[in-house]
Amino acid sequence: MRELQPLNENVLLELTDEFTEEKTPSGIIIPDSAKEKPSLGRVIALGNIEKPAVNAGDVVMYKKFAGNKVELDGKEYLILPYADILAKISEVDSI
Repeated sequence: MRELQPLNENVLLELTDEFTEEKTPSGIIIPDSAKEKPSLGRVIALGNIEKPAVNAGDVVMYKKFAGNKVELDGKEYLILPYADILAKISEVDSI
C-alpha cells in the first residue's frame, strides 16, 4: 500500500463528491456537467506545521485554483500550502 505524506508546510486533502448538492432547494436536479466543483476537501495528512488549526479528518475550504491535484490508487487528492486553507467546516448544534 502506498501513502502520500506532505512535506514542509503542505496539507494533503482528499477530494470527494460528498460535499456537492445534487438538488436545488426547490428540487431541481443539477447535472454534474453544470456543477461548479466546491473548494472543499477532507484533511488526510499535514506536513511540518507548527500548531496547526486543522487536524486529519477535518473538512476545510481552500482557495480556488490552489495546490496540485494528484491521483493515487484511483483516488483524487490535492496537495496545497497550509496558508491556502481559508476555513474549517464545523458541525454545530442549533439552539
